[in-house]
Amino acid sequence: MTKQTYPVYGEITGPIVMIGFGSIGRGTLPLIERHFKFDKSRMVVIDPRNDEAELLAKHGVKHIQAHVTKDNYKQLLKPLLTEGAGQGFLVNLSVDTGSVDLMKFCRKLDVLYIDTVVEPWLGFYFDKNMKNSERTNYALRETLRAEKNKNPGGTTAVSTCGANPGMVSWFVKQALVNLANETGLKFEEPAADDREGWAKLMKKLGVKGVHIAERDTQRTKNPKPLNVFWNTWSVEGFISEGLQPAELGWGTHENWMPKNAKKHKKGCKAAIYLEQPGANTRVRTWCPTPGPQYGFLVTHNESISIADYYTVRDKDGEVTYRPTCHYAYHPANDAVLSLHEMFGNGGNAQPVLHVLDENELVDGVDELGVLLYGHEKNAYWYGSRLSLEETRRIAPYQNATGLQVSSAVLAGMVWAIENPKAGIVEADEVDYKRCLEVQSQYLGPVEGHYTDWTPLDGRPGLFPEDIDTKDPWQFRNILVR
Repeated sequence: MTKQTYPVYGEITGPIVMIGFGSIGRGTLPLIERHFKFDKSRMVVIDPRNDEAELLAKHGVKHIQAHVTKDNYKQLLKPLLTEGAGQGFLVNLSVDTGSVDLMKFCRKLDVLYIDTVVEPWLGFYFDKNMKNSERTNYALRETLRAEKNKNPGGTTAVSTCGANPGMVSWFVKQALVNLANETGLKFEEPAADDREGWAKLMKKLGVKGVHIAERDTQRTKNPKPLNVFWNTWSVEGFISEGLQPAELGWGTHENWMPKNAKKHKKGCKAAIYLEQPGANTRVRTWCPTPGPQYGFLVTHNESISIADYYTVRDKDGEVTYRPTCHYAYHPANDAVLSLHEMFGNGGNAQPVLHVLDENELVDGVDELGVLLYGHEKNAYWYGSRLSLEETRRIAPYQNATGLQVSSAVLAGMVWAIENPKAGIVEADEVDYKRCLEVQSQYLGPVEGHYTDWTPLDGRPGLFPEDIDTKDPWQFRNILVR
């Protein structure tokens, strides 16, 4: 049997420092080994836990058992990132580590940087002294935008580059191109860095909004016991974002707002938030396998960044078009049960938090895509339908959910190495074609599906409802009330 050969996309000439070695770190490590040339003796993983020491030793990677904190990050990271010659790379896959501070530090050292979320330092998510507007991903993203505006250009730092946020922004662009071609629109595809061109294309196609529509059908071999939180990716990450306010990019077509919705007074003003937790907020959406489904409106960076990126303004700077955008997530059934249990107990997390690995799962698919709706063909879902079976075949140490994230990290790293002086960028701003070219080998079937479904469909009509029958794609009809 011949050994599988993988494309080597480039060389990381300096040290590689990975912060965090949870489910995503475990999955990302073998992809880095496969696709980059680098000096293994200068790779180190920093993680406060020691439960993966054997795996790291097997791969010959040094492990520092420590928390990266606001007080120690410079002292801890500087010698690791500057050891020897070449340009280092910091891969931040941790929770409770201040992303903006870390990327500022890396850029001063001329070290490349990537993360999957604008992560705050420990304590932010559950600070009862903060206003809900301050606990939002909108607020976190504004700290990133402020740093980008203050220090444009320079060493590349790729922000929020996992599956979502990250890959889904690349899917939006491919979906727009597909939709334009399939509706017969005469258009010239905008350049990778032509934000205004892409926004005008979305407006011209008549897209009212975008759901990040996901269904995870991965099943466990054994039933979930009481008092544990099971998930197919970081439980800490899911609980943190799930207890933030529900957030969504707010489109110009919307003519109604929930009573507990709030606008932001500063910043890009592309989003609103609700005075309720995202993981306890349901919305109607659609995915190819289940068809119509409920999803949770969990806050994510891409809900804001996509709405912001596709905003069209007139000569006076007034907004003339913006899509609504939000996550509509149906996690694995065991995660749904875990959420139900947690919120039933006053939002207090269970004593045991556990990520289900590929050995504990029996089958299933993580179907993650973008549902572009409101255009002349009604709605179009485009995304990855990656199965657990396929994942086991093509990459070690992860389930289907994990591989969609880790392969996006790989794609973002490749783009950063090829564009080392791009400054601070979000996934919406990188070359979507190049990133999907790198990532697609790990995504299973990547498909587009049209549907006639709207949020008005499938209602039994047994109770009075406050709905808008003139425009099916109003958020008024999507939100489950």
